[in-house]
Amino acid sequence: MTTDYKKQYSHQQGPSDLLLLNHTIGDYLTHIANKFPNNDAIIVKHQNIRLTYRQYLKRIDQLAAALLNCGIRPGDRVGIWSPNCLEWSLVQFATARIGAIMVCINPAYRPSELEFALNNVGCKMLIMAGHSKHCDYIEMLTSLAPELSSCQFGQLQAAKLPTLSHVVIIGDKESTLNLPSLCLFESLLERVTPQDLEHVKAYSTHLVANEPINIQFTSGTTGNPKGATLSHHNILNNAYLAAQAMQLTDKDKLCIPVPLYHCFGMVLGNLACISQGACAVFPSSSFDPYITLQTVEEERCTALHGVPTMFIAQLEHEQFDRFDLSSLRTGIMAGSTCPEKVMREVQNKMHMEHVLIGYGQTECSPLNHITYINAPLIKRVTTVGQAMAHTEVKIIDELGNTLPIGATGEVCARGYCVMQGYWQDEQKTKGAIDEEGWLHSGDLGVMDDDGYVTIVGRIKEMIIRGGENIYPREIEEVLYHHPSVQDAAVFGVHDEKYGEEVCVWLQSKPEHEIDKDNIRAYLKDKLAYFKVPKHIRVVEEYPMTVTGKLQKFKMRQSMEQELTES
Repeated sequence: MTTDYKKQYSHQQGPSDLLLLNHTIGDYLTHIANKFPNNDAIIVKHQNIRLTYRQYLKRIDQLAAALLNCGIRPGDRVGIWSPNCLEWSLVQFATARIGAIMVCINPAYRPSELEFALNNVGCKMLIMAGHSKHCDYIEMLTSLAPELSSCQFGQLQAAKLPTLSHVVIIGDKESTLNLPSLCLFESLLERVTPQDLEHVKAYSTHLVANEPINIQFTSGTTGNPKGATLSHHNILNNAYLAAQAMQLTDKDKLCIPVPLYHCFGMVLGNLACISQGACAVFPSSSFDPYITLQTVEEERCTALHGVPTMFIAQLEHEQFDRFDLSSLRTGIMAGSTCPEKVMREVQNKMHMEHVLIGYGQTECSPLNHITYINAPLIKRVTTVGQAMAHTEVKIIDELGNTLPIGATGEVCARGYCVMQGYWQDEQKTKGAIDEEGWLHSGDLGVMDDDGYVTIVGRIKEMIIRGGENIYPREIEEVLYHHPSVQDAAVFGVHDEKYGEEVCVWLQSKPEHEIDKDNIRAYLKDKLAYFKVPKHIRVVEEYPMTVTGKLQKFKMRQSMEQELTES
């Protein structure tokens, strides 16, 4: 690729001066624990737990030995179904130590979704919460596997869950007394023998970095989720490079309010900390803006992760001004495109001058773009950055041709970070990764002369009104500057005359009211007439995934039903 070609076309290769790691996660963890044995490794505020790296590794190896004692072997799938907790993190690293494949299961899943996930990848063991504020996990599981009431631990033979034999419960002793088929997490650790601990070391020495270690279910808008299969090499290097971009060190404390079941929490949070010997701090089992702010202040956290909606919730919290956040320096904002206004407020009001925007997808481990700290300010607040190290990016048209600089097309990525494929689904894998190894994102982006990419929407979310292409992101950015608007979600709904019409759902700021006519007048002054929403609804909340991604397809369904009935 010549220099002229680079300047002319939307195609960029990330830097390659920093060497990729060629370790398994278990070996690298051991290296870090030996290097920083007395550093705080993990703090879980809601469980009142603090562990140094020496203590952390000991607990991890104890769980790894317990898994071996239960018959779990390299390649076996172990599901984890729980909100954030210490046990979740122990499972992440214990499975990696012995080469078992951890399967991340969304804690918001209902029984039918759980059934699909466990059977799709053939989980042999499920480690799960007993109860949470909103879910009775045991009740949901027993509705699928009533056989749990009549067997011993490790002997489950359920008609609906044919591969599942072991069920381990986190922190619910009473339920395990009533059902002997369930083993309490702490009781599982008591099964360990010295020989099991020796076996952990033996198994870990035979693992290689390119073996699969994690299955992440992607949250599709239609159909069943797909199991993106990721290796040690995929996720350890993505975490390492993200930590380097944040300039994370062994002196840092990273506050992680995002869910662990997603790549953001487990890779850019847990693994990024491990990669540098930093401390992972978990404020609560699920996101709470007040507790997150409180934790940052109490622990003097230097970094904070979150999706844009989380940062908005913290900035808008009525007690935001009472917290001392001066210890903060960096962190990653990802999961969905960040409004420029929010990005600037995070930098100024939360002291996160070096906050980075990360962009990618689960299938990319998850990042392929990042805004580096030394990037011009305007690039850090208006783009998702440049291609990460050892990652190649291009923007293409519908025919697969690389587009000129400045043209809108699909963002594609290639490199070490691309998943191995969807678990045992060759057809869907081929639909996502082409013959040249390019992962197709489904996102629409524009690349500038310096390789910075701006995401303008999803291919399926682009609105075509009377032949005009409308990108929701452009309208949302304008709305974020309206004094009464806290959040905005723009999407298209079916229209007999124009094919599609623009619709927006708005959330108001505290103690503000939104006037629809005022909103239309505001937008008419700033956008072409065809971009001004015909339909406006003011709502208190949006349908969202656990990771904070808007589910616009649900908004569209609700709005179209409302319009049909009116």
